[in-house]
Amino acid sequence: MDWSRDWLSARATILLPTLVAVLSFATGVANITAPVGGFLTRYIPESFQLAVGFTGALTGFTLLVGVTGLRRRLRVAWYLMVALLPVAAVQGVVQTSRLSVLSLPLVVLSLVSLPTLLVNRHRFDRDLDLSTAQLAAGAALLGAQVYGTVGTWALREEFNGVSTLTDAFYYTLVTASTVGYGDVTPATDRATLFGMTVVVLGTASFAIALGTLLGPAIEKRLSEALGNMTDAQLDLLENHVVVLGYGDLTEPILDELAGATDFVVVTPDPDKAARLQQRDIAVLTDDPSDEAPLERAGIHEARAVVAATNDDAQDALAILTARALNPELNIVAAATDRENVEKLRRAGADTVISPAVIGGHLLVQSALGREGMESVADHLLDVEDESDL
Repeated sequence: MDWSRDWLSARATILLPTLVAVLSFATGVANITAPVGGFLTRYIPESFQLAVGFTGALTGFTLLVGVTGLRRRLRVAWYLMVALLPVAAVQGVVQTSRLSVLSLPLVVLSLVSLPTLLVNRHRFDRDLDLSTAQLAAGAALLGAQVYGTVGTWALREEFNGVSTLTDAFYYTLVTASTVGYGDVTPATDRATLFGMTVVVLGTASFAIALGTLLGPAIEKRLSEALGNMTDAQLDLLENHVVVLGYGDLTEPILDELAGATDFVVVTPDPDKAARLQQRDIAVLTDDPSDEAPLERAGIHEARAVVAATNDDAQDALAILTARALNPELNIVAAATDRENVEKLRRAGADTVISPAVIGGHLLVQSALGREGMESVADHLLDVEDESDL
């Protein structure tokens, strides 16, 4: 096994920052309440160490958001993680409470994750593609917060408990989110009317923002119900096998692939895709002879392609598309009809096998009294195991 390849794979590039995010959040929360102590206590003010606890938890949460972007291979998420991982390492050093059992792994994992991200920079090449609704939601949320903060600060003389810009932002945030602790209250009619506008605009902006977040989640559930992999799942595929289409010949192939390597099935039949999804088989509901679904299925990162349905013509079209997208790919096909073997080879298949011809030959030889045919079949089934020895 190539351990260096596994260590620098897409999964490791995402797993390591995820562990850093969880540790950063846990360490930050723990250091908020834990007694301050350790070898840095004499050099760092206690108030600063406590503040790092709060910012550490915030850093961990932001890292989790960045991990979500990494799963989508967003370049902006890569930049965010490169900037935050050193911050997490520094926070781990500063957080010198008795819970150093968390801060030490945080420092180590942060330093290990950074070079892994740098080496895999080429993997994260997608631009952030925000919909109009998402842009509108972000603008509305930001605008409502700015409006409330600036207005509250301007009217600070007419509010009880507002003396700084932080107080103004705090009042806007708790009012717009409908938390309303009641520690900051308007003291005049004008301030009361302004506070009402903050409630209306703030809650509306929060509702729009929640809608844009829930929409993709609902879409994900629908995709899974229809037998589709999500983009995040597809982005993690590498060195896998792409199975073009699904038919009677495909089922034993899936049994062999299961547990041996990662694979994804591309089939246009939603019913078959849903059944495969129920069996926890990675599937994409689309036409395997089109370029777009094959690119989504990671045809450029795949190790091989298998085309084995009951329709040789459809297999040929799918093979032509796969070969055009990745000329170096190893393509294996199963021909239903013997006369189509050469046609599939001309379409671009490196290896073409006719299960019917092989099975028929073994059956006839056995019927004619030739012994050992069953052992030949068993030998064919054991070829893979023998090649691993």
